[in-house]
Amino acid sequence: MKIIYQIGIIFALCWVSEIIEAFLPFAFPASVIGMILLFILLAFRVLKVEHIREKSDFLLSNMAFFFIPAGVSIINYFDVLKGNVGKLLLICFLTTILTFAATAWTVRGVLRLQNRGKKKPEKGTEGRQEYV
Repeated sequence: MKIIYQIGIIFALCWVSEIIEAFLPFAFPASVIGMILLFILLAFRVLKVEHIREKSDFLLSNMAFFFIPAGVSIINYFDVLKGNVGKLLLICFLTTILTFAATAWTVRGVLRLQNRGKKKPEKGTEGRQEYV
């Protein structure tokens, strides 16, 4: 019964995001609206992680399965893609580099924010750990 409750929460969020998308005066994907909605509900503790943990773990562990239809549909457009292989590889390479850089800068910034309030080590003791 617990899993049905969790599926119901996720489907309700998807349904609400579809309704919001229909009322927006501009194009915006309902899936992104749903993720933003889920984030807001989790951030303000209206919804707890325990309410959706099992279903979200299942979806995350089977994520590759959900990309199969998109990957298979690329075959339908092979003639279009064939003439642009070089451009596509360049785009993939550049966006990979940009993603790595953005991730590294984000991690560095988060670590800097986390360490802002911590006491700095004394000079000459940076590499040593103190065991109590």
